[in-house]
This record gives sequence, structure tokens and C-alpha cells, in this order.
Amino acid sequence: MRGALAASALTAGLGAPLLSAEEAEAAGSFAFPEIEAGVDETHHVAEGYEADILLRWGDPLFSDAAPLDPRAQDAERQRRQFGYNNDFVGYLPIGGSSEHGLLVVNHEYTNSELMFPGLGPQSRKTSLDVLSREQVAVEIAAHGGSVVEIRREDGRWKPVLGSGLNRRITAETPMEITGPAAGHPRLRTSDDPNGRSVLGTINNCSGGITPWGTWLSGEENFHYYFIGALPEGSREAENARRYGLGGPFYGWGRFHDRFDLSKAPNEPNRFGWVVEIDPFDPHSVPKKRTALGRLKHEGAAGIVARDGRYVVYLGDDERFDYVYKFVTAGRVDPSDRAANRDLLDAGTLYVARFDADGTGTWLPLVHGTGGLDAPAGFASQADVLIETRRAADILGATKMDRPEDIEANPRSNRVYVMLTNNGRRQADQVDAANPRPKNAFGHIIEMLPENEDHSATAFRWEILVRCGPPAAGATFSSQTTENGWFGMPDNCTIDSRGRLWVSTDGNSRKATGRADGIWAVETDGPRRATSRHFFRVPIGAELCGPCFTPDDETFFVAVQHPGESDDDAIPASFDQPSTRWPDFRPDMPPRPAIVAVTRKGGGAIA
Repeated sequence: MRGALAASALTAGLGAPLLSAEEAEAAGSFAFPEIEAGVDETHHVAEGYEADILLRWGDPLFSDAAPLDPRAQDAERQRRQFGYNNDFVGYLPIGGSSEHGLLVVNHEYTNSELMFPGLGPQSRKTSLDVLSREQVAVEIAAHGGSVVEIRREDGRWKPVLGSGLNRRITAETPMEITGPAAGHPRLRTSDDPNGRSVLGTINNCSGGITPWGTWLSGEENFHYYFIGALPEGSREAENARRYGLGGPFYGWGRFHDRFDLSKAPNEPNRFGWVVEIDPFDPHSVPKKRTALGRLKHEGAAGIVARDGRYVVYLGDDERFDYVYKFVTAGRVDPSDRAANRDLLDAGTLYVARFDADGTGTWLPLVHGTGGLDAPAGFASQADVLIETRRAADILGATKMDRPEDIEANPRSNRVYVMLTNNGRRQADQVDAANPRPKNAFGHIIEMLPENEDHSATAFRWEILVRCGPPAAGATFSSQTTENGWFGMPDNCTIDSRGRLWVSTDGNSRKATGRADGIWAVETDGPRRATSRHFFRVPIGAELCGPCFTPDDETFFVAVQHPGESDDDAIPASFDQPSTRWPDFRPDMPPRPAIVAVTRKGGGAIA
């Protein structure tokens, strides 16, 4: 990695001619024919590949579970069906196999206007007061996550419905609170006077898989779920304001007191954590690991540091919020899975400062240091973690343009930060790491830890690419075709060959003239910052959860909220969605789904 910004990333795309698809393919490390950018009712994948629907919202996960009946939904059925709006996807091999394993999937949120008939073309905000108690119960059951045993037979992936490992986790599943904030008075409620247990997990966005085979699920926009108000000027009112509470999307508090701030003022402090789940033990209790901080977690991807400690990179998906990492105190024991059971309960949480000279520093969020003390309102490390954002404010971390997924490349030790956009950044607020005012299209930052040691507190950084169309100042390489550029990077993954794949959230007819999807991005050599379009989602959807099997022969992707409108002037609903993907049946609404992409005839992707 170079100390200064790469010339290719600074100058490419500014008036340079775009190559044809044939010319671009001839010189690149990604050997697939690029698809055409655009927007329509279905998905598209590169020629030579197949994209099969593996799991859809409402699909049975158990041999005795009922299939989805969209006009007769109930919570009991939904608890035994695949949940809604699949985001993070992780694959855990069984017996080391790339054709038999467990798929773990986050279910981030629900679109009530697309789920239930008769609501009309309204957003979640306007359905706050119209859902029945039973419809709210269905929403609660559709949140959380799924564990599904899957097997590839005759070239096709299928769920194993009789598996004893299949499991649904919902917004009512009992969970344990662990780490420094466990038991703190600010986490205690009338339902949990000890502050050590909580019902459920909500708004689970991206996540990660640990080396010891557990699933980390990040709770993101938990503020959407709370109605009511806290006493003005109170400590929790100020805390709630920093996390955006006060503009709910869901009316669950009408039926459940714990989601009403006036009745349960501490309940929001019990969300916004990283949840660790053991997919291989369907009876295990998920654990909210408070040592990793409370924020709007977009991801929790990690890597083992040189000395054996585990490092988790974390993005706080909010305009002007921060990039974090957590370094465990203990070391990973690769020979004893049980020894790693509580590794994430002790360690140091850091927040990043990006300096103008291309260097950076990880600032420790440790009680008693850097002004994080009693005079500032932090009586203990628990307070620092409950108010992670305010602690990072005090340390002077760099305010970023919506940091979402962050992934470390184990081959190069480079770390990739997806910065989706920030239309609120003004000209006098730009800095070296966020150089565009009114950043509509986002950018990707590449970091390299000092001495390639992920536990180090210093790093170098540069911008890999400013995203968007060439006319908007994007810096894709000149070898990127008209179909190859994208805006709004969101999730990413690294394949076994160390190559970067980026998924997007926010492309539309209005924003960029194209749907969201997957792009393969070159990170080395003369083609650095060259991007190629591999997969496209249907209208209204975003692309989440990109995940490869260990042999790179299957690429799992999550298609979230298909059927939404991509034009505010044309609202969508259960009865009038923008598409009926993936079933295309008049009696079925659009259904979020997991897609398994494989190469025709077999072999590694691209």
C-alpha cells in the first residue's frame, strides 16, 4: 500500500474513455462477462452463471412448518418460517465441506406495507397506528435471524428441513447480556431487575463469523422501535437523542410496554449491541457482547492478529459517526472451541482518527483516559460502552460518511471501509477522509495497520475509489466501463483469492439510473479501482450479505425489500408492488430471498 493517495484513484474516470466490456475483461483478474446496468422487475447475473432462489420469506424451516399464506399470517407460523429482509449471510461448513453447511442469516426489519394486504401504499412511518396486535406479533417473529442447514445436491442448494440445527431467532428470543455493561443499573428494567437478560434482537444488519464458528449479528437502527418520550433534560433523554430516538417506524409500543420510552426508559440501552450466537447448538442462549460498544452496528467482521488476539472491525451506520475496532484481551485457541466461548467479553474498544497525511490512530475508549471520566458523566467502563458515541465525540474521532461494512483481507492485511453517502456534509465540513460535500454516492477507504498487525494502534489509509458516475467526480479507473461504476457501497466480502466484491444500497432510476447489485473491484496493480458489474437485483431491492463458500464455487447473496418503490411519486404496497419477485405470482407479494450463484458446469466464481 502506498503512503499517498493512489494516482489511479485520484485521476481515473475524469474524462477518460470507458472501455468496452470485451476490452475490460481481457486484462482483468475477474474473468466474467459484465452485465448491463439498469432497472427492471427481476435479477440478472453474468453470462455463464446460474442464480437460484434458495430461501424466501415465509419458506418453512422445519418439516412440520407451514408454507407462507400471505393472507393468513400469524406469529406462530412465522416463528417456524424464514424471516423477512435478509441482510448478513454467513456460511459455516459441516465437516469442512463447501457443499454441506449451516447458513446463518440476519433479518433486519419488516416492510409492513409489502407484507400485509389492505394497508395501501404507505410507508412504515404511516403504518405505526394501523397494524393489529397480531400483525405486530408477526413483525416481531419475522425479525432476528435464521440458522438453516443446507446441502448441495446435483448442483443445486436446498435446505435440510428435518435438521435439528435449524433455528429461528426473533425479537422475543431470550438473550443474555454479558461484558462490562452487564448488570449495570442503566440496563435494568421492571422485567429484568438484574440487567442481565433481554428479550430478542432487532434491526440486525451485517455481522461476521468468528474463527471458533459462532455468528456475530450487529443490531443497527434500534431507535426505530421505540414510541413515547423521556423526561426532557434527563440523562437518558440526552443519550436517546444521540442515538436518534424520537422518530419511530414501528408501533410495537402500543402493545408491548418495553417499547414505550415513558414506561421502560432503560429498554433502548439493551439494544445496539453485537450479538454472538452459536449455530451448532440450537439450545444455546445468544449473548449481547457489551464490550464491543453500543452503536448502530453495520457489521462485525474480524481477523486474528499476529499475536493471536481477535480483532473485530465495526462501522456505525450514521452520517458523521465513526469507525471502530475491538481487540480481545485473550487469544484465540484454534484447538479448543470452548476456550473461546467468552473471548469477546474482555478487551479494548477503539475509535479511528483519520489524519490528513494518510496516517491514522486508534483511540482507546477506556474509562479514566482521554477525558472519559466522572466529570464527563462516565462513572465506569459500562457508561463508556452504553454511550459509545458520546465517548467517541469526546476523543475527537473522525466523523465519517456513514461507515457500514468493514472487512479485513487476510491475504494482504488491508482493511476496506464502505462509506455509503452523506448528503448533509457541507463544504466547510469536508476533511481528507471525507473529501466530498453533499456526498451522494459514497466512497471506499483502504487501511493498512502498522506492521500489518491488526492489534496496532496506528495505521495508514487512502481512498480506493470515490463512487458514483464519472460526471460526479468519481475516481474509478479509466478501465471501468459504463456498466462498471456504482454508487452507495454498503456490504463487501473478500473471496479466498483475496479479491474484493462490493454490494450496494441506494442505486435507483432516480439516483443513478441503475439497480443495486454486486460489483467486483480490483485493488492491486494497474487496474486498481477498476470495477465490473456481476449481479443485479430487481427494482426496489438492495443487495446484502455477499458470502462465498470456502472453495469459491458458490456465492450467496441476500436480496432485501424487493417490491419497494424506487420513485417517491409511485408508492408501492402489498397489492401494488413494483415487482412480484421472486415468485411472479398474482397471489404472492414480493419476498426477500437468499440467492445461490454458481458457475454453469462447476468451478470457482469468476
